[in-house]
Amino acid sequence: MSSLDLREEENVLVVSFTKAKILDETTIEQIGKELMEAIGKAPDQKIVLNFGGVSFMSSAMIGKLVLFNNKCKAADVKLKLCGISDNVIEVFKITKLNKVFDIQKTEEKAIASFEKRGWFG
Repeated sequence: MSSLDLREEENVLVVSFTKAKILDETTIEQIGKELMEAIGKAPDQKIVLNFGGVSFMSSAMIGKLVLFNNKCKAADVKLKLCGISDNVIEVFKITKLNKVFDIQKTEEKAIASFEKRGWFG
């Protein structure tokens, strides 16, 4: 069974997690593999990771997210995160990854934030 749910929304690949607790090594490895495969499926080089259903996540999963972020950058894919619960955002804050990732409150805001331009855009 897939650990991720992929769908396209306004030329953005929205990736949601199918498990509320991402703790065991097998699940984390599966998610890591599916995330890497998702990079090639991103229309317009844009991905939103929606953590809406995730209540707990191990530190090993944080490592997969950092690796995924690096792969996205290397492939020139823009990545946004959204829907992160209070429990999970604490892990991001402790590891200072809230400064590394572009984290938006909702999926709608994450998708809309791709459209924002600078002064002259």
